[in-house]
Amino acid sequence: MLNPRRSAAAALLATTALLAAACTSDGGSSSRSSGGALPDDGCTQVVVATSSEKVNLIQKLGDEFKKSSLHDGLSTCATITPINVSSGNGAKILSADPDSWPLDDKAYWPTIWSPASTVWTDRVEAAGNDGVRGATSFARTPVVLGVPASMAQALGYPKKPVSLQDIAKLVADPRGWASVGKPLWGTFKIAKTNPNTSTTGLSTILMQAYAASGKTKDLTPGDVARAKEFSRTFESGAIHYGDTTGAVLKTLYDGSQGSGGSAYVSAVALEETSLFNYNKGNPDSHTVQPGEQLVPPREKLVAVYPSGGSMWSDNPAVVLDEPWVTADEKAAGAAFVKFLQTREAQETLPHYGFRPVMSGVDVSKDLNGSVGIDPSQPKITLPKPSPNVVSAAIDQWLQIRKPSAVLELIDVSGSMDTKISDGRTRLDGAIDGATSTLSHFRPTDEIGVWAFTTDVQSALGKDVVPVHPFGPLGSGSEKLSGQISDLSHARRGGTPLYDAIDKAYDYMVKRAEPGRINAIVVLSDGEDTDSTRSLDSLLVKINQSAKEGAAATPVRIFTIVYSDDADKSVLARIARASGGQSFDASDAARIDAVFASVINNF
Repeated sequence: MLNPRRSAAAALLATTALLAAACTSDGGSSSRSSGGALPDDGCTQVVVATSSEKVNLIQKLGDEFKKSSLHDGLSTCATITPINVSSGNGAKILSADPDSWPLDDKAYWPTIWSPASTVWTDRVEAAGNDGVRGATSFARTPVVLGVPASMAQALGYPKKPVSLQDIAKLVADPRGWASVGKPLWGTFKIAKTNPNTSTTGLSTILMQAYAASGKTKDLTPGDVARAKEFSRTFESGAIHYGDTTGAVLKTLYDGSQGSGGSAYVSAVALEETSLFNYNKGNPDSHTVQPGEQLVPPREKLVAVYPSGGSMWSDNPAVVLDEPWVTADEKAAGAAFVKFLQTREAQETLPHYGFRPVMSGVDVSKDLNGSVGIDPSQPKITLPKPSPNVVSAAIDQWLQIRKPSAVLELIDVSGSMDTKISDGRTRLDGAIDGATSTLSHFRPTDEIGVWAFTTDVQSALGKDVVPVHPFGPLGSGSEKLSGQISDLSHARRGGTPLYDAIDKAYDYMVKRAEPGRINAIVVLSDGEDTDSTRSLDSLLVKINQSAKEGAAATPVRIFTIVYSDDADKSVLARIARASGGQSFDASDAARIDAVFASVINNF
């Protein structure tokens, strides 16, 4: 294993990545997250850092393991505890060559890493860390397009095969759904995740390269390069880039439960297991609590298996060869990894939407048409490319991803002076989060920053002041960072939150461009004190505008709440009305990471 030599910058990156991954879009976490103590049961604690869609599964398998002969063979009992760490973020942490897991509570430093795909373990090994060698796959799930059932029917699926080339043509056609006889459905919109953190996002850009090359194996960096324009067309259909599939599916689920239908998106690139959970009524694949009643969506998603083939997430598990993993933990972890290959464990997988690696296990009872799945598909399996091909695809995506136009709206009212647990104020947290993520934006991205409080005046109107004029970022990152930092000296007044969002929304709707991800990011403690516009009238306006503009240039609102005591549901409702998401930054340790999670959407 490599000698510890992590730089301070790498440590910061790793810490941010982990904490961002541990949070869901509303700031929640799995039932056994770093927010509470591990079970004090006298057993060896085996923490499994796993991708979100497997948290429920790993918990169940951990309970079954404790009753197995493999567990009985251990010198001491062992308790399995999963924590949610996205695959890409786990890879960044381990590739940074850590001498310790970047989490204050050492009890949660993992014994086992289980990303969604061996693409990530290969990537960590290629970066020089051999502490992840020996990863063993135990569950499979193909990457598919989740399409609302009525839309899949309009495409003629499943009688008519659908390829990624077909999807790209629909995205590029200005008629959109009208080209297949559904003019009222508007343009063809795709929900994708960021390939830097999401296995689905990474697999999708690789599948695009396969489709453009016409290959079903032996993908090369040259093939990726030649696929650039095809992939650029595909990316142009993205509504925004979610940091997790669950966040995208939760937005779709909430909207489709009302009268909004599926105007939010036409197809979601996702793993089959995520589609399984969505159709069961668990769109964000959260840990289902005892007694919780899941409500299926009004319209299920159908798994469309691209005719050119699908990549598979093969869900490895590996006992980490890292300094913090004790001998007892290694022994217990190795026994659990071995247990994952047993028939007992393999027969559990379909109940959670996964396909077994062991032959002869019947999946038809769980994976079938009632949940939008065809277990006989996909007909073609696209193999995992080499790490250098994966790197080429990620580098290309950074160049061709859909450009963004983002207006940041920062609350500088008196309540933002409230101290948070690490000694900073809420405003300090907002400033730090906003400045630390500027490097994510490209020079061609458009960005503006406004501040709002009472008793200020500008060309924008009452109570709102431009901090940075809206326009292409260019080479102005350093200047913009200074302008945002200067907000620490701003005068403090009241909180006209609804009025400020109203002005920002009008501004962005007028300037929204079809070829960009158009968004507003609101950083506030969430407590309006001085608006003339009511919350209800603001929601009515955004709802109406979002529906009318859904086919052309929607402006989505992403809210970040910097307060424990604020009514978080208010900002969540505003975000949801626009088709955006709300994030909870009330925990000081998560503020910078939560902002990074928001920016991953653009």
